[in-house]
Amino acid sequence: MITGKDLGGITVATVLPFHEDGAIDWAGYENVLAHCACPDTTDCVFVNGHAGEATALTEAERAEVIRRTRDHIGKDRPLLAGVVPTGYPEARAQAEAAREAGADVAVIFPAEALGGGNASTAAGIRFMEKLADDLDDMPLSVFQFPIASGFGFSTDVLARMAEIPQVVAIKEGSATILAYDENRRAIKAVAPDVAVLPSNFHFFFAQLAVGGDGILSGLASLVPGLLADLWKASQAQDLAAMREANERLYPVVRAIYGPAPVVDMHTRMKDGLRLMGVIGNSAPRLPLLPQSIEVVEGVRDALVSARVL
Repeated sequence: MITGKDLGGITVATVLPFHEDGAIDWAGYENVLAHCACPDTTDCVFVNGHAGEATALTEAERAEVIRRTRDHIGKDRPLLAGVVPTGYPEARAQAEAAREAGADVAVIFPAEALGGGNASTAAGIRFMEKLADDLDDMPLSVFQFPIASGFGFSTDVLARMAEIPQVVAIKEGSATILAYDENRRAIKAVAPDVAVLPSNFHFFFAQLAVGGDGILSGLASLVPGLLADLWKASQAQDLAAMREANERLYPVVRAIYGPAPVVDMHTRMKDGLRLMGVIGNSAPRLPLLPQSIEVVEGVRDALVSARVL
């Protein structure tokens, strides 16, 4: 069974390309995996999250994404799958379907009812405890949202979730470096083997500098090598090399995550992949929309600056 120690390094949250008619471009997805899921840059693969537009997919499409990804990466590398529920029955059903399709770890997004401040109460803990009990020995990961979203768990709640035996990782997206460090310290104090995976795109450098077990990001779909360079430098405790990797990353981070609305970040990643010739169409499914010419040109300039285009 997968443990937190198996989830270190770079975890790519894969984007999913579509044809112009909205159907999944499976050949394009194979190209995406060939680009970003190579063993020399990427340790684990995460599908059916925000990057993969999971809420725009049918149940059958989510299962097919998992099956095709498993076939591509083989049985030895960890495969994580997002569970994006409105409530408990859907969370359990999605997690069971993900396991059946070949996923090793279910990454549990906060349920809709946990918004409005409820995420910082015992409700989130009880939700995860019941899910862990009902799914028996399936490894689980907690998807931590930005605190400002109203769906981010408090430090105490995250630490108590980390004590659940089936929880092997926290995808840490609190979106402030203070919350990240407080959460990391609290989690490691009670569950040192639970992987804390930085995913705050503006703070990769800072998060790894204070401590982290890897990086989980959709940005690895676009520039896996740059993130791998940052991770390797942090492992070597080479501050100069970390700064050098971060300088190359900076223009890409700003071009992908800077323009409003930030929810379009993964469409911009697909724009970058189209510019690099990996996929032929970057348009998302509704309710997301294609990006403007100006935004796409900003992505092009950033990739050229980062020396990957």
